Amino acid sequence: MSRSLSKGPFVHPSLFKKNLNLKQPLKIWCRNSFIIPEFVDSVFNIHNGKSFIQIKVIEDMVGHKFGEFASTRKKNVFKKKLKKK
Repeated sequence: MSRSLSKGPFVHPSLFKKNLNLKQPLKIWCRNSFIIPEFVDSVFNIHNGKSFIQIKVIEDMVGHKFGEFASTRKKNVFKKKLKKK
C-alpha cells in the first residue's frame, strides 16, 4: 500500500541530523526511507541484512527508496560441468 500524498515522503529523522558532506559514507539501516534532493551527490552504505552496500546518490534516484538499490537476495551461480574426452 502506498503512502498518503498529504503526509509526504517518509525520511528517517536521523538522516536530517547527519552531515552529508563528510568524506566517509553514511550508514543506513532504514531501507524504507525515501531519497530526497538534499541527498544528491552523497555516498551511503545501505544495510541489506548481512552487509553494507555502498551507493552514491544521483538525480535519477530521487523519489525512490534506499532499499531498491541494495538487493537482499543472493544470485544463484551454477557451476559449469566439464566435458570428458
